[in-house]
Amino acid sequence: MSFIYALVSVLIVSSISLIGIVTLWFSNKFLQKILLSLVSLSTGALFGDAFFHLLPEVIKVWWMTISVSLSLLWWILFGLITEKIIRRNHCHMPITKTHVHPVATMNLIWDVVHNLIDGLIIWASYLVSIPVGIATTLAVVFHEIPHEIGNFCVLVHGWYSRKRALLLNFLTALTSILGVVISFLLYGYTQNIITFLIPFAAGSFIYIAGSDLIPELHKETKISQTLIQILFFLIGIWLMASLLLIE
Repeated sequence: MSFIYALVSVLIVSSISLIGIVTLWFSNKFLQKILLSLVSLSTGALFGDAFFHLLPEVIKVWWMTISVSLSLLWWILFGLITEKIIRRNHCHMPITKTHVHPVATMNLIWDVVHNLIDGLIIWASYLVSIPVGIATTLAVVFHEIPHEIGNFCVLVHGWYSRKRALLLNFLTALTSILGVVISFLLYGYTQNIITFLIPFAAGSFIYIAGSDLIPELHKETKISQTLIQILFFLIGIWLMASLLLIE
């Protein structure tokens, strides 16, 4: 049953890649204002999921030993190394004359890896419990909205037509299904996959929120916008905390 839940979840997450259609009717200035709020919401949700749902599950299995800390730090380091190798930083802001994105091809390569990891994370979360799976799916959804809009802009900037950019973005998003299938097959060989994937998920979420999303928030320095960012950040955390009530 957890496999079905995970499959439905990644299909929902994958469909978000088509959100680029919406950008066809909005100006870059309007999109930028929306994205700042979405990035704040995403940041709070990712941190909330990592600290409220994922890490407590690891501690239940390992207790609070040095192994938990080392595992978490290793996966944060893994995120850093991965970005260094691919030489592609996540970017969630629309294209502007002063904001240049990496090549569209490298963007597609990283997105395949990124979405594959999303599938692994979502399946691992549902193995823990349905509420934890839902919490993780919501965190991924909140992250994917600004992420996919950013991806669409990068592809268009890389001289892809808008239709082709939408298609390529959707196809790379579908690799999250492969992530679920891989996790499902691995689970058939070992019952300890949770202890491997949950720290991986927590470390990945903390890395993405801390290194990719928060720097985007610092690009806006107006007090009014900062207050809105803080509000949406807290809403993201609250959403993850509220799911504890149904566990």
